[in-house]
Amino acid sequence: MKLESSSFGNNQRIPGACAFAVPHATDHITLSSNRNPQLSWSGAPADTRSFALICHDCDVPSKGDDVNQEGRSVPAGLPRVDFYHWLLVDIPPGMGSIAEAEFSDGISARGKRGPEAKYGARQGLNDYTAWFAGDKDMSGNYFGYDGPCPPWNDEILHHYVFTLYALDCEHCPVSGAFKGGEVLKAIEGHVLAKASLTGTYTLNPKLG
Repeated sequence: MKLESSSFGNNQRIPGACAFAVPHATDHITLSSNRNPQLSWSGAPADTRSFALICHDCDVPSKGDDVNQEGRSVPAGLPRVDFYHWLLVDIPPGMGSIAEAEFSDGISARGKRGPEAKYGARQGLNDYTAWFAGDKDMSGNYFGYDGPCPPWNDEILHHYVFTLYALDCEHCPVSGAFKGGEVLKAIEGHVLAKASLTGTYTLNPKLG
């Protein structure tokens, strides 16, 4: 199975239009268009009954002490953890592509609605839900896609891995406001094939 995107190439930079934020000359960052990237796939097994799509950033700082702090930087040697940006399950087996901005076009303060989505699919909670939990203006349930917004002072480039799973079940065995770890556990034993595509992103001007 193969996963591709016309929005960016494998191991290439995700465009700012598909990010949550872009660099700003004086304020470090400013909010962006937050459009989900275009994705297309081929070569799925004939007995695929649904697809599940997960996007995660595997380079998120494990400690937030230095994140976005003036005069400091997030050290490259800091241990990293996963941050889920998109969980989309119950994608119909007949689908072979997702258009740019089809599931996300702009930032919704307090999050987009869910879990119901187009084509009978369902979207889970991304990790901005926890990130904004203490923000009185932004707190809420963030369903669906919300793009890259790595720390502007991080010393490393962040990698965003889009993984498509072909499943032997019509409905992913998760319910309610599900999260990334729940999807991964639920699809164990149901994966017929998978394919990944990685994009990169940074808000640190020193990394370009």
